[in-house]
Amino acid sequence: MNIGIFAHVDAGKTSITENLLHRSGSSRIRGYVDAGTSHSDSMDIERKRGISVKSACLGMSWKDVHINLIDTPGHTDFSPEAERGLRVTDAAILVISAIEGVQAHTFSIWEALKKRHIPCLFFINKIDRAGASYEECLHQLQNELGAMIFTLQTAVNEEQADADSISLWANYPEQAHPLIERSIENLAEINDVIMECFLEDKIPDKEELLKTLAQECKKGKIAPVLCGSAKNGNGTQALLDAMISYLPVADESNELPVSAYVFRTEFSKNDGILAHIRLFSGTLKTRDSIRCPRKNTEIRISRLMKDSGGKTIDIEEVNCGDTAIIVGSTGLSTGDELGEIKNIPEASSINISVMTTAVKAKNEADYYALSQALTELNTQESSLNFDWRREEKELHISILGKIQTEIIESLLHDKYGIAVEFEEPQIVYKESPVNIAEADVRYTMPKPCWAVMRFRIEPTEEGSGITYESKVSFDKIHRKYQNEIQETIPKALKQGIRGWQVCDAHITLIDGEDHEVHSRPGDFILATHMGIMQALKNAETKLLEPLQAFEIKADELFLGQISGDLNQMRAQIEPPQFEGNRFTLKGLIPTSESLDYSIKFQSITKGKGSLRLRFGKYAECPEGSGKDRAYRGVNPLDRSQWILHHRGAFKADERQT
Repeated sequence: MNIGIFAHVDAGKTSITENLLHRSGSSRIRGYVDAGTSHSDSMDIERKRGISVKSACLGMSWKDVHINLIDTPGHTDFSPEAERGLRVTDAAILVISAIEGVQAHTFSIWEALKKRHIPCLFFINKIDRAGASYEECLHQLQNELGAMIFTLQTAVNEEQADADSISLWANYPEQAHPLIERSIENLAEINDVIMECFLEDKIPDKEELLKTLAQECKKGKIAPVLCGSAKNGNGTQALLDAMISYLPVADESNELPVSAYVFRTEFSKNDGILAHIRLFSGTLKTRDSIRCPRKNTEIRISRLMKDSGGKTIDIEEVNCGDTAIIVGSTGLSTGDELGEIKNIPEASSINISVMTTAVKAKNEADYYALSQALTELNTQESSLNFDWRREEKELHISILGKIQTEIIESLLHDKYGIAVEFEEPQIVYKESPVNIAEADVRYTMPKPCWAVMRFRIEPTEEGSGITYESKVSFDKIHRKYQNEIQETIPKALKQGIRGWQVCDAHITLIDGEDHEVHSRPGDFILATHMGIMQALKNAETKLLEPLQAFEIKADELFLGQISGDLNQMRAQIEPPQFEGNRFTLKGLIPTSESLDYSIKFQSITKGKGSLRLRFGKYAECPEGSGKDRAYRGVNPLDRSQWILHHRGAFKADERQT
């Protein structure tokens, strides 16, 4: 079983993981977050800060079932780790704090789980803490999160040191309980057999109920709910039993071609690069080779390892559905797809970075060492989008928030001995074509060269991305040159005429020719950049800005002031919804306007309101509100310099080649 454990930060997810490892016998000594002894937090910085930064895959067994538990970070700044965790799990445990209830990141994770149809069970933690309310959490799961739930346990002595979780179903059907009735109603909604019992006023058999619950949970249609206290180890055994009873095992497709996904990489002083993989099909053995499409190379498997209760052991092979660690294969990066990639689930997004910042070494002599360190970090976390602007001697990374920059700063200092500072983050805009336009490009001089093409660029609907097609036969442009054109299109659109990545466009190659004698492999790469940029210039582009989707809950007393603030920030607001004396507001707000709004919001509501922000979409930016930027490196519109640059006579930003 591959089970991901997810939560909003500080819900107690890592403590629950430690309880599961210890109770299952996979670890002799229970680890503690506060003491820096947790098995899943292997990095020094995680143990010092008491927060998870990287996902960890920990092996355990319970009642003869092997479980790979993927513990993911709960802080939104490390959402890419949670996204990769989602991609390699077959089921999930979603941890909720009994004090705070459903929180902002809970919504994001739940939406991602639903999108991928991943079966889930809920564990409501911290029932022993002051302010805990199990019943309120259940209400929020069903009414705010929209989850179809089946309550397996109830909490007794809540908010007390001896708080406990007990089965609701131990004395069923003799002992009635409102939570039992509600659970049967929910199950009846999705299962005809239980619905028939419900309509005929029959009392469903307990074994039949729980058997049906397992069937429907494995389909992702209903989620069991348990509770406990990670601090006291309460509820751990019931959670282990529920995992193997209600969540699905991995599919086994050992006969299919090998496919694997790298969900984490790290560097070991003794073993070099450690690439953590999930195998989705086939069998992988030591001395095998597996293709890495990103690098267009074969990766030789010289050694395999596997986690066992926080310790690694050598293995000879890994089978479909299992996880393993490829040892010492240089060049593998986090997020790499290996082998037959069509068997790997598509990526899903929880949070998207829309800010970039420049990183500077406090000591100028560390500039090159910093660039090397960021290059290494980028292989471990590809969402950093490390951008080395050599001509300007600037180092830029994408970020999600302040905590992430603090962690990067600590990593660079502790691991690489480099003191750094960050410039003020900048919003990342995009651009898209306004009109349909065409452009010719003829690269026929100075010989030997020959690449002639005509491109058409068309605007497409918002969020559609980039699409490409060729209407030119292989008789006019050879297949190998057309392949080069297609591979170059995304690179040519990394910067448009306003300096930002181009999106929402359809590119068509409508005419062209090669030359039997003079055409060379690189000619069409060079010319594609020039043709695409000219087509963009002819079409003109509009600036797009990132919008955050917001949900606000507060006392209706504050509705007027909050609405006024939102209108000033150019927000798109839906009609408010009222429940008692509280209201809910939803809508979209420009990221550039909302960076510091959470502080003001908490001041307005005196800390009693809730504000949830997550990436919404990119939309057209009003004239004068966005920001163009200069083209980095040699601009393909400068034909002579672009050609000289590609021929090695003009030195500029090497990353544009």
